[in-house]
Amino acid sequence: MSNRIRIAYLVSEYPAVSHTFILREIQELRARDFDVRVASVNRSARSPALMTEVERNEAEQTFYLKSAGLQAVARAHLATFRRSPRKYTLGLWFALRLGGADLRRLLFGLLYFIEAVMIGEWMAEDGRTDLHVHFANPASTVALIASRIFPVRFSMTVHGPDEFYEVSYSLLREKIVAANFICCIGLFARSQLMRCSTPDNWEKFEISPLGVNPAIFSERGLRPQSECFEILCVGRLVPAKGQHVLLIACTDLIRAGRRLRLRMVGDGPDRASLERAARDAGIADHVIFEGALNQDQVLEKYRAADLFILASFAEGIPVVLMEAMAMGIPCISTYIAGIPELIRNEVDGLLVMPSDTEALKAAIVRLMDNGELSSRLGSAGRQRVLEKYNLDRNVERLGQIFLRRLAPDADHNESTTLLLTVSEDQEI
Repeated sequence: MSNRIRIAYLVSEYPAVSHTFILREIQELRARDFDVRVASVNRSARSPALMTEVERNEAEQTFYLKSAGLQAVARAHLATFRRSPRKYTLGLWFALRLGGADLRRLLFGLLYFIEAVMIGEWMAEDGRTDLHVHFANPASTVALIASRIFPVRFSMTVHGPDEFYEVSYSLLREKIVAANFICCIGLFARSQLMRCSTPDNWEKFEISPLGVNPAIFSERGLRPQSECFEILCVGRLVPAKGQHVLLIACTDLIRAGRRLRLRMVGDGPDRASLERAARDAGIADHVIFEGALNQDQVLEKYRAADLFILASFAEGIPVVLMEAMAMGIPCISTYIAGIPELIRNEVDGLLVMPSDTEALKAAIVRLMDNGELSSRLGSAGRQRVLEKYNLDRNVERLGQIFLRRLAPDADHNESTTLLLTVSEDQEI
């Protein structure tokens, strides 16, 4: 891999508990001689004591925008204005115009402009000219604005599904037109970009799947017999994850005499209502809310699980499913968006229709009662990840996309750079 490609990631919060796949991707790119620098808008919400050693090391090397202070903001804006007052003014006008008549969006446009100038100056000082964004949401808006002010080309990786539901609000069409190229995590993501763009833009779309390290998420082997069947769900506690449906299914099974325990790893706005629902149903002793855990702690929860369930209503292709499958845990999820690209029903796991509580209960019972099926699906799930969602192979693919799309440009031959920006809105 060429060491001429210089890469920086801009994230909204780094290292973030819900974005561990970003950290892994950065490490794999560095192993391929990419010169990776990381900038983050916010410091991690967790204290260093709650981070893994790898996360603490990353935090120490990260440039934090908000921690730079008002002097740094003023210095960046003054330098940009002095160098090109016309582009600075046009960039500000463009950012404000994105908000239309909505005062709230006007304010956000101003904030994005402030960040865009800081990032643009940071890139200019380090000789960086290519800007890549994970997620087609606010971070890519910052990139879009920066490209209007600085000699910056931007590209992005699109995950979905939120931006597909809010095409106008996320400015998805405008970003597709302006982008140099777009990485799609799967075929469903690419189809949604095709839906809201014209065919002359389709050559920009690259398939670039995410992945996990099967050496870290190693096969856990046979679980010892236990009096209580352990069901694990990992993800932010938000409506899109369907955790209330999972809770209803587990409630019915417990009332029917099934000995099971549900562990929910993650935090979010639905936690209070989920805890209340468990208490009201009389199953609070059977449901454990672990909160947000670091990667080492999550690995321990995977090792103790008999079954992994993600009853989502909306997803991209969840990394947590890849992690569970890589460890040989049988998985149940839903027929939505990109999930069937990862799990083939009855082959690599079980899929049910979203919101179908009865089907979910039936799938849980099948795996509780049929150890042979559970073992077969667990082994097949790991094989699926090894073949299609291996981090090493998929980062190699991503690196080749960057080389093909960026390195041939004569203006970037010895100083080709890449800035990857990521927003906090992406969920695991």
